[in-house]
Amino acid sequence: MFARLRHAAAALGEAVRSRVPATRRIPKLTTLIEGAARVGYGARGFVYLSAGALTLLAATDRIGDAVGAGGAAGWLAEQPFGRVWLVLLGLGLWAFVGWRVLQALFDADHEGTDLKGWATRAGQAASGLFYGLLAAGVFEYLDEAGEATSQAAERAESIAENQEKAAWILDLPFGGLLLIAAGLVVLGVGIGNIVRAFRDDFDAALACPEAVRRPAAALARAGYGARGFAYLPLGTFVVLAGLHARSGEVTTTAAALDALEAQPGGSWVLGLTAAGLMAFGAFAFVEARWRRIRSPRDLTLG
Repeated sequence: MFARLRHAAAALGEAVRSRVPATRRIPKLTTLIEGAARVGYGARGFVYLSAGALTLLAATDRIGDAVGAGGAAGWLAEQPFGRVWLVLLGLGLWAFVGWRVLQALFDADHEGTDLKGWATRAGQAASGLFYGLLAAGVFEYLDEAGEATSQAAERAESIAENQEKAAWILDLPFGGLLLIAAGLVVLGVGIGNIVRAFRDDFDAALACPEAVRRPAAALARAGYGARGFAYLPLGTFVVLAGLHARSGEVTTTAAALDALEAQPGGSWVLGLTAAGLMAFGAFAFVEARWRRIRSPRDLTLG
């Protein structure tokens, strides 16, 4: 089905370009896709670099609380020209969502249709869903940009929203089991990122100078490991909420990291996690510059 859609889109594009001369000045679709993907990787890099830096400040008691990926948008909203930056970040994240769609549905990375290929593409689809929710959240901040809303109030609102969703799930038939399953999915995502940190060959997808390859791979391993670790406390809280049938145990990633910080040696663990998140953001900027961006097969518009 997707192959037929690609062929139809290609044929339509060629017809338009042949009949409307002005459209020939528009860059080729492959060029537009590559540009959007690179902007998207850059937006992802900004989110994680900012979240990591703010979490590191929290670990060293420079600011009050750790933040998750969404917290970076809240911080950005408080800066001069906050609305402008939020729009740019939101558009960049939507560009990344579009790239994830091409990867997952149209096999832009040529993963194939074997079990491993479908598993990779399923992960890309899940990633696209996550960044779509994040992008939507960024645009929600536009209504609040410039308002005097404390980080504590924003965090309390986010936790309340998550607990409300958890309560809705618990009210469903087998709601406890559903919530446990959701927590296990979060744990699975975290463990999957940690496994990737040790297993994946990150520099294989980079067309970069040899001097950049090894540092970039090191950034990726540290980043994926830290991002995976950051999911584990949240997943644990969600599983416990399902086991105890108490929505009040559900929290956010940032609050879960704060709970981790409260444990013995937690500040050191949180600091290392923050540094890893910053490494993940830095690697995303490397991908924005040097990742091999390939359009789906048969997508030959222009």
